[in-house]
Amino acid sequence: MTISDSAGSGPVVVGRGPRTVLALHGWFGSAQGWGWLPELIDTERFTWAFLDYRGYGARTAVAGEFSLAEISRDALDLADSLGWDTFSVVGHSMGGSAAQRVLADAPGRVERLVGISPVPAGGVPFDLQSWALFDGAAANPDNRRTIIDLTTGNRLSGHWLDEMVRFSLAHSTPEAFGAYLTAWARTDFTDEVKGSPVPALAVVGEHDPALGADTMRETWLRHYPNARLEVLANAGHYAMYETPVRLVTVIEEFLGQ
Repeated sequence: MTISDSAGSGPVVVGRGPRTVLALHGWFGSAQGWGWLPELIDTERFTWAFLDYRGYGARTAVAGEFSLAEISRDALDLADSLGWDTFSVVGHSMGGSAAQRVLADAPGRVERLVGISPVPAGGVPFDLQSWALFDGAAANPDNRRTIIDLTTGNRLSGHWLDEMVRFSLAHSTPEAFGAYLTAWARTDFTDEVKGSPVPALAVVGEHDPALGADTMRETWLRHYPNARLEVLANAGHYAMYETPVRLVTVIEEFLGQ
């Protein structure tokens, strides 16, 4: 495995293969927050570049507006800096929405689109109680733990939940974390991507109560005529931690077609 710039200010790049992949992380993640997925990449076939958003990871000190449009601009700048004219985009959760924003902004450059428990292009509807839980997560670590536990089906180790919270707190600023909630939950650009012919894959865990199979059938599969759905057994919202070998197998089979 080849990893470059893991401690610097640039992206994490894994592999040296001809098929290029931009990876956009979730709300609780970072360029380093992809579980075991980077270690499992077929480095002879693929090159993956993992971006940190502004306010996250190696870019915690980088100022920004913390919007999906900004993530897309930064992702396209990264592709340019790597000399990638075309590429596939893989996004987890909030990154799934950002990946679709990249497609909307540069449809001729995106070869394939993968969402891992992706937020739809229309955002996520919240009731008042749920919004209070998520909106309070920037300031309250207990809220973060409750959210991670809830979205993985209330079935995983408390120690793992604590480690996920610690990672999130260490790899994002409260300002960025709070602002990105509005960005992914309350931004709707469905009309800009609906009907796109790009081959699209949604991968969801059977234990994800919000961004699971039913949500994908109502959003992803309706928006993209060439989309398909893969449901992972024994996974919730964080398949890169819960079922990483199966996840990377499904993704690379799709990207390699």
